[in-house]
Amino acid sequence: MLTSLLANLTYGSVFLLMLLESTVIPVPSELVVAPAAYHSAAGNMDVILVVLFGTLGADIGATINYLGGYFLGRPIIYKFANSKLGHLCLLNQAKVEKSEKYFDDHGMVATITGRLIPGIRHLISIPAGLAKMKYWKFILYTTLGAGIWNCILASLGWYLHSFVPEEQLNDKIMEYGEYIKFVISLLVGIAVVFFMAKWLIKRRKRITGKE
Repeated sequence: MLTSLLANLTYGSVFLLMLLESTVIPVPSELVVAPAAYHSAAGNMDVILVVLFGTLGADIGATINYLGGYFLGRPIIYKFANSKLGHLCLLNQAKVEKSEKYFDDHGMVATITGRLIPGIRHLISIPAGLAKMKYWKFILYTTLGAGIWNCILASLGWYLHSFVPEEQLNDKIMEYGEYIKFVISLLVGIAVVFFMAKWLIKRRKRITGKE
């Protein structure tokens, strides 16, 4: 089914595949949005609608994870992650714990930056639910993060259309995708350090001012 959807991309399949990618189903978003944008460059789809439907799908999928964390709680989430079905979804407790640590270390902004980081992107909604994060903040930050990621993938697909034959598309997307992931991880790391340093400086000034 997934192979068929990936091979016949429409706005509906982009929405569905990105919904699945944002839950625990191992769907590579690179092979959804980028190829759809590639076809948009050929005039077969509208790239703005591709990004829109991809982001809406990501929002719905992320909401499913959020609700799971919010209502089911950590023991059940861990039990599923360690089950055979969880392993079929390439999930395990260590991955969930990694996403929790990232959320704990970076706070609510993790729902934006986490959407850009491999291995964290599709799981960051679970710790947001576990932490009982307000839904309107969660969906706002998730939309921003997913929208940025989808715009990056759409730009890649549009760019590749100018010189990559369709039969080589997926290989080139994965090749370029590795460079993109590295650059994004680096930029996110720099941004986190910058804002943490800024927060610490303000905190020190407040403490110094009180003394």
